[in-house]
Amino acid sequence: MNVFLIGPMGAGKSTIGRLLSQELALEFHDSDREIEERAGTNIPWIFDVEGEAGFRQREEAAIDELSRLDNIVLATGGGAVLREANRRHLQSRGTVVYLHTSIEQQLERTAKDRNRPLLQTENPRAVLEALIKERDPLYRSCCDLLIKTDRRHPRGVVNDIVRFLKRQQPLKTSD
Repeated sequence: MNVFLIGPMGAGKSTIGRLLSQELALEFHDSDREIEERAGTNIPWIFDVEGEAGFRQREEAAIDELSRLDNIVLATGGGAVLREANRRHLQSRGTVVYLHTSIEQQLERTAKDRNRPLLQTENPRAVLEALIKERDPLYRSCCDLLIKTDRRHPRGVVNDIVRFLKRQQPLKTSD
């Protein structure tokens, strides 16, 4: 069983992904961290040197490789759905959960994070609004489950995902 978390930055994919992997006794992966490890540097540096296109190429390779693994929870980057190949790999290799959140919540959660190159601008709200306008239809088109995360405790979101998965397929229980 694989669970792939998609959604905008600040939706809680990494936090919820770690908790979900513990709950389901699955290995956790974060595609952005994987890209940084492979590159030996951080994402802002990749954006500066290779541009967004270079980063997206690295992201596509990482998602293709990670989504082939078995029994994982994968937190993807907010823009992972931009590439059709990523959407296809995620949909065909596991259950895709869209963690939906408001612009206000995204601004709160990302306000002090300097590791988000797309938000290093005068008007992060305008950037987030443009990103969600472009990406929301893609998130919705490839998800099996949409969960709103605004003002919710991560544990409650994890419980909703687990309930959904149990309806989809029997889960192994650990004693």
